[in-house]
Amino acid sequence: MIYTVTLNPAIDYVVDCGEIAMGAVNRLGSGKVFFGGKGINVSLVLAELGIPSKALGFTAGFTGEAIEKGIAEKDIATDFVRLDSGFSRINIKLRTGLPTETELNGQGPQIPEDKIRELFSRFEAMKEGDTIVLAGSIPTSISADIYEKILAHLQEKNIRAVVDASGNLLLNVLKYRPFLIKPNNFELGEIFSDIVDTPEKAVEYALKLKEMGAVNVLVSMAEQGAVLVDELGKIHISKAYSGTVKNTVGAGDSMVAGFIAGYEKGGYDYALHLGTACGGATAFSDGLATASEIYALMRED
Repeated sequence: MIYTVTLNPAIDYVVDCGEIAMGAVNRLGSGKVFFGGKGINVSLVLAELGIPSKALGFTAGFTGEAIEKGIAEKDIATDFVRLDSGFSRINIKLRTGLPTETELNGQGPQIPEDKIRELFSRFEAMKEGDTIVLAGSIPTSISADIYEKILAHLQEKNIRAVVDASGNLLLNVLKYRPFLIKPNNFELGEIFSDIVDTPEKAVEYALKLKEMGAVNVLVSMAEQGAVLVDELGKIHISKAYSGTVKNTVGAGDSMVAGFIAGYEKGGYDYALHLGTACGGATAFSDGLATASEIYALMRED
């Protein structure tokens, strides 16, 4: 079983609008609502690819109820810890016609220690060969070493860990030898204080992350495709698919889902191929990629 953990899930309200005038009334255009958070995004794309998963994390209030209901409607199993107060965050994504979106992200509810222990109790069902995906930001009410604590807790179970995080959040889990990490080229550059603008440079630093403990390192590079250094040190490079970028939210999560699904069905070449297609299909659509969009891209090869 694949378990995805989203500590700070959200309702994403994505809206088209023109130029924003501060201190004035602004009329918004059409909007769409998505239920997400990085781990949840992974579960949603896995479901499109026919791979079951269970979504874990924290939810609160009426927004939390909506998130759980929205995910369940996609036939994804959930086992969230319900908080007694507050509400799950709402993120607003403003599409103003510029190349980048403007994001207003909520903070999320306070999470008490007893609820953290309740989340850890959910991990008892995990067994050897299962996969856990840790992705996304950590709420301010939880200690910054929560990913480390989760992997330490699971260390004796021989679980495959996938970590999609940045900076010290990523570096500090390497001692637990995660099965896969997926920084993008900008995050890789921040870690090593360099500009990572070529696949060759990405390979150089991916190899260093392997030396630091990662088993497989997948680097997403937007229009330059992706680079994978696998557990044997073999280098795989995938070109990006061609298309019009409509959406920057969830492309990396989609790549993670595609890689996991590809690895379940085949080897590393196929995992990278499917992961790149999933990331591209999401970037070329208004929301997360559908199976038909993903496989349509793959047929172009």
